[in-house]
Amino acid sequence: MTDNGSSIGRDIERIRQVFRDLSQNKELVSIIGHDFADGLNEWDALIEKRASEPFTLVILGDFKRGKSTIINALLGRETAPSNVSPETYTINEISYGPKRSAQAVLENGQRIDLEMSDITRDRLETLMKMFPAKVDHLDIKDDAPILKEIRIVDTPGLSDLDDLDRQVTNYLVNADAIMYAASCLLPFSESEQIYLATHVQPRRFGMLYVLVNMMDALNSQTDVDKIMRRFKMLSEKIVPNSFVYGISGADELKRKLGRERAPDKGTREFYETQFMQFEMSLKRDIILKKDVIRTERVIAMLEDMVGETGAKLHMFAEMAELDRQKLEDKERGFDEECSQLSAALEECKPSLHLSMTEMQQEAENWMYEFFAKLRVSILECRAKDAQGEDIFPPEDIEKYFYSYLMEKVGEAYRTCIEYHRDRVNELVDDLSRRLAGKLGIEDLSQVTQTTSVDRIMRSLGKNVTRQVMGVKLFGTSETFPPATMSLFSSILGKKKQTDIIDIALENYDDIRSNIVKDIKMVYSDLEIKALAQLDGIYQYQAEIGKEALTHARQIMESYDSEQIGSTLREAIDRLNEPVELLTALKHQN
Repeated sequence: MTDNGSSIGRDIERIRQVFRDLSQNKELVSIIGHDFADGLNEWDALIEKRASEPFTLVILGDFKRGKSTIINALLGRETAPSNVSPETYTINEISYGPKRSAQAVLENGQRIDLEMSDITRDRLETLMKMFPAKVDHLDIKDDAPILKEIRIVDTPGLSDLDDLDRQVTNYLVNADAIMYAASCLLPFSESEQIYLATHVQPRRFGMLYVLVNMMDALNSQTDVDKIMRRFKMLSEKIVPNSFVYGISGADELKRKLGRERAPDKGTREFYETQFMQFEMSLKRDIILKKDVIRTERVIAMLEDMVGETGAKLHMFAEMAELDRQKLEDKERGFDEECSQLSAALEECKPSLHLSMTEMQQEAENWMYEFFAKLRVSILECRAKDAQGEDIFPPEDIEKYFYSYLMEKVGEAYRTCIEYHRDRVNELVDDLSRRLAGKLGIEDLSQVTQTTSVDRIMRSLGKNVTRQVMGVKLFGTSETFPPATMSLFSSILGKKKQTDIIDIALENYDDIRSNIVKDIKMVYSDLEIKALAQLDGIYQYQAEIGKEALTHARQIMESYDSEQIGSTLREAIDRLNEPVELLTALKHQN
């Protein structure tokens, strides 16, 4: 580690030690409560976990996309289980060990040693029936050099195992980077696009690799170029800033193992080079920077820890400065203040409803304009040249029109929502600030030079130990039109029976009306979510205020007010050092 790295590590440890001291200060804990100490300990344990756990690379993708083969090509050996069935698929954690080994980690915590030969389809299927509990994941060790730097998590196919979706999501939350395996033979199915748009894109990962696998199956460089353009276009729309590589995991593994490879169709140089570039990017942008990425993550968590702790200490200090009579008066008046805040919330609702209705109507008008242009584009697919020949070959229309139609409609739909996304967030944030300003306890909105609402919103996005609200403003329904998707499936089902353009035109009005219906449902849902978020902020602040007043009265009955004030001021002063260190760390890192 560099001198700079050692200095950063020492500063982070110093900040953590300040909070450990606060959590072990018996006098402070007796004033603020044991929940305060427990909260600091939870923060510290979470920071320790995130600072020390292996750097994690998660690979996603549907079944039969070659995820395990890609991992094995990356490792240069056959380690990840391949050719497994949906029934025997497990989540596989692959990390460094001095010798190859495997264990089945069961849901009851039990670990069962396995032979490497056990992690095959036939053996796993037999063994899993004999285990005393369901398998949570396989813990696989290997001495491949790259595993000294990162842990790789191999996940099940996305569309077939709904019961494992929760586990996969948990890994996604803690992933440092993601590889998404797709097949050049099945360019982004509907289920893949939906999964990417709803699970991966909203998380805004710093690094996402889209690996277009099986490129060796294509017959010419022309086909390769066409497929790569398509994947890059779709990836940019669904997951902006992703890195797209066209590879052959199977061929790369054979190359590294010195095995006989399939004949070169004139494309081998392309996918060999692409795999090499992927590996170089992985090493340059992730492995070499993993300590910086981890440090940035820890600093962000420490900032939240300082903010939350400071707000609570200042709030109690403010309470301690009130004499008994003023505290009793404030306690009696708090219910009235809460009623006033509730009334203020009700006053916000008509304004919110009006704004959401205006956005909905604007989106509907855009969609009608889009569909008028789409009909023209559909008819142009039948255009002929001066000699009366089809401009677009019928086989290309048969092959690509369905995807073209779904992409265009989905893109228009998402564009409407995304255009309004910032406006919705700004609207909710503005209403939140107005509510926060009416609560009556100054500390909640002023202590840290930022409103308590801002602090709450930050904590929501960082997966910290205590989340204030579980309401997400945006989700699946805003990314893909749900009702319209059934019509697309219907079109695809009739594709072999008649001309696909005829089918699209026959269903044109239904698609348009369903899209508009979806738009109305989405904006109605957004309004409900926004109101739930505002209600959550009100409830949170009301509960915090009541708890603070009740606790302040209790400690005032047990402690001398001067003693309380002195203890709290000392604790607040201790936070000056972490604040200064964090400011310096952000500039260093």
